[in-house]
Amino acid sequence: KMVNKRGGKKSKRSKKDSGDRRQRELSVKSEGQEYALVKRMLGNGRLEAFCYDGKTRTCRIRGTLIKKVWINPGDTILVSLRDYQEKKADVIHKYFPEEVRVLKKKKQIPEQTSNDDDEKEGGDTHIEF
Repeated sequence: KMVNKRGGKKSKRSKKDSGDRRQRELSVKSEGQEYALVKRMLGNGRLEAFCYDGKTRTCRIRGTLIKKVWINPGDTILVSLRDYQEKKADVIHKYFPEEVRVLKKKKQIPEQTSNDDDEKEGGDTHIEF
């Protein structure tokens, strides 16, 4: 008798192996697109991101990425800017950490990308009561 060591249905067994990260082509921004750093998740497929053009935008995760690609605060993403709404954008692509390193080497995104490092250096976050 065959024993199911993996768990789940027979149809689900093959899906567990599909988690490998194959080498994929690095997508570079084009006109109307911008790199961004995820600040916080807003829920309902939306997030707040700091774009590297200096603006903070509310971004919507597009349908093909929802439930397939998990986006967390601190991730680097590629967003498509809206012509008619300056403060809103759409998430097109999420970069893996290896891809972010390559983008930094190519000078596509600035070396200092983490907002946490900026706050530690600032010193203005001290509150007196």
